[in-house]
Amino acid sequence: MGVPRPAGPTVQLPRTLVILLELAAAVVVAGGIRTAAWLVAPVFLALVIVITVHPVQARLRARGLPSWAATILLVLAVYGVLVVLAGVVVVSVARLATLLPTYAAEANALLASVTATLAQFGVGAEQLREIVGTLNYSKLVGIVSGLLLSITSLLGNLVFLLSLLLFLSIEASGAGTRLALLARDRAPIATAFTGFARATRRYMGVNTVFGLLTGLVDAVVLALMGVPLAVLWGLLVFITNYIPYIGFWIALVPPVLLALLTGGWELAIGVFVLFTVVNFVLTSVIQPKYVGDAVGISVSLTLVALVFWGWLLGTVGAVLAVPLTLFAKALLVDANPHVSWANAILGSTRTTRDAVDNGGRPPGADDPPPARPDGPRAAEPGTSMMSPSPGET
Repeated sequence: MGVPRPAGPTVQLPRTLVILLELAAAVVVAGGIRTAAWLVAPVFLALVIVITVHPVQARLRARGLPSWAATILLVLAVYGVLVVLAGVVVVSVARLATLLPTYAAEANALLASVTATLAQFGVGAEQLREIVGTLNYSKLVGIVSGLLLSITSLLGNLVFLLSLLLFLSIEASGAGTRLALLARDRAPIATAFTGFARATRRYMGVNTVFGLLTGLVDAVVLALMGVPLAVLWGLLVFITNYIPYIGFWIALVPPVLLALLTGGWELAIGVFVLFTVVNFVLTSVIQPKYVGDAVGISVSLTLVALVFWGWLLGTVGAVLAVPLTLFAKALLVDANPHVSWANAILGSTRTTRDAVDNGGRPPGADDPPPARPDGPRAAEPGTSMMSPSPGET
């Protein structure tokens, strides 16, 4: 045997060059994700849905239901909810496209009143013509008709999403074993994935409950006030509740405009006050008490993530901005102990304070890793999609 040669000198790149290379790689990855947004968005949406509803499947199996039966029941329930939701959206938008042309006279009268008021404040004739051209009512009708066509074209994506949900639900039954195998050699990664699933489930669960409650209250009150398509606006409130910060304003504009056309300024102001009071009380006062800082990311990061994921993946990216950010944080920060310092920048105030009280470690850092396949299964059934479930083989 020969004498081993000493290792050659290692080449260490300047820190500035390393940072520039990492930023360049991030730009390339972001460009690739945006190009494949048609695939990435529905895949991640299906993943989030399966993670959210997985505890139901685990509890059904814990009650003695066979694994295949629990999976079928859960998939059928999710299918039913998605199909009903898509059907309500299509029918409501179709009714809106039919209803808007009947208010053309009211819209023109309102536009004439607005331009006359602006003229009294000294706005010139040329500027008024530009405003009239911008606020053309026929353009609004055309936009709604185009929206109906685009929603109809999304039915193909819905079929793809339903197929993904079926296969992901089947695979979820063995996710605990896969995570245990991962924890054998890569415990930080397994812990990061488990934390991502837990935070995502709590975020989606609480948002769903409060979105349903807020949408139901808004729909009932709008119907009592005589605003057309109250069910559509309640559904819009439910969907936009998943979009942080700006979802309220998106849901507010359409019913206020329709109330303005049907009942004048008094009804429009009443709808505005209704939305402001209901959404402020439910989503700004009560909901944060249940959610707290469970997701562990700062308010500023959430707002930046909303803009970024919306640009990258479109509407689905805006809706899933928080889960997408949690997933990226799990991969890039939580799974790598060497960059745990980034939690001081990315984490919420409460999470950072808890980390200081915990000796500089984020909450849950001392939690034991998932059990190995040949060891005891200490995880509580249904606490994570990525933990062993009752009846798993």
